[in-house]
Amino acid sequence: MPKMKTNSSAKKRFKVTGSGKVKRNHAFHNHILTKKTKKQKKRLVKSNLVHDAELNRVKKMLVLK
Repeated sequence: MPKMKTNSSAKKRFKVTGSGKVKRNHAFHNHILTKKTKKQKKRLVKSNLVHDAELNRVKKMLVLK
């Protein structure tokens, strides 16, 4: 049986922490930034953890147990 392939788009978007949690970046911080407030843009820079409801799907894309 062949090896499982990691989803290429997921590998670029997510990082796994040392404790096994999955980090992600916020959306909406690429363009059309003029209408967003400084406070909003500052919050979007920070990374966050993937929510528990989505964790299994993301781990499956990254071929993690």
